[in-house]
Amino acid sequence: MRIKRNLKHFASAGAALFLLAGCGSDEEADELTIGYFPNFTHITTIVALENGYFEEELGEQVSIDTSTFPDGSTFMEAMSTNEIDVGTVGPSPATQIYFRNPEHNIIAGAVNGGAVLAARSDADINSVEDLDGANVAIPTIGSTQDIMLRAELAEAGLAPTSDGGTVNLMPQAPADTSTLFLQGDVDAAATQEPWGVYLENQVDADIILDEDEFAWGRESTTTVVVSRTSYSEANPELIEGYLRAHLRAIDYIEENQEDAVQTFITHIEDITGSELDFEETLEASNRLNPTYEINEDVLQEMATISYEAEYASSDEIDGLVNYTYLDAVLNDD
Repeated sequence: MRIKRNLKHFASAGAALFLLAGCGSDEEADELTIGYFPNFTHITTIVALENGYFEEELGEQVSIDTSTFPDGSTFMEAMSTNEIDVGTVGPSPATQIYFRNPEHNIIAGAVNGGAVLAARSDADINSVEDLDGANVAIPTIGSTQDIMLRAELAEAGLAPTSDGGTVNLMPQAPADTSTLFLQGDVDAAATQEPWGVYLENQVDADIILDEDEFAWGRESTTTVVVSRTSYSEANPELIEGYLRAHLRAIDYIEENQEDAVQTFITHIEDITGSELDFEETLEASNRLNPTYEINEDVLQEMATISYEAEYASSDEIDGLVNYTYLDAVLNDD
């Protein structure tokens, strides 16, 4: 079996987004293209790749390609144009695109938790209420952390400036947040790990809401497994093989925390050329909860927030989650 890795940072394809949306389900294949982010919240995919679980579960007759993405919108764009077949992404992009082009399903959970709200130590921010008038970094507009932050702001009686409120949401690459804190360009950040730990340790940031407190706490759905419907229907055995590898990765991470962290660090260095600190990344791993379970109540609340923010045209998520393949794998076990 071959595994070919592609680094794809897709530009907007505009009208091409739905060009292939009408394809049928006659897609029997001997290859599988997996998409993911080079982020800590995608550790299940990374461990499954590095430990050879996908190869073992799919068999030698199946070739595996991989593509990495910088954010959920480019990932979902690639799935909508049949560039990838399955992979891990945040639930908010998966939900928002589903309303425009329901050609994919969430088929398993991947990671819960692993997100925090941090603030500069000199910004005099000790609570969500103190974000009134603040500049707050988020990974991208419509990202899962954006939705989580909106949930907190609404509970505190605040709103983003885009909604007529006083909190300025600033899309920024999480890796750049430490520099922005030092420069005083942002006051706080809604971010995923390991960046929360890095902000604490490298720029003495304060954690305003930790992984147990931010939005839905450890029940916050951070990453899910999404598959392209036409591919899944034509190749259920390959999707089930993917999920068997996914479950093995979850077990490995739970039972071999330090080894899993080192596997992640090595993979990221190979992909990006950047070497992450082991001790800090290990500390960040305590904030993650790898899981195959899907919390549909949280997904519904996220969908409603996306709708109210006008990121999506609806909040009806019926049909988005498909347990067929996960149930088949769990029943086999």
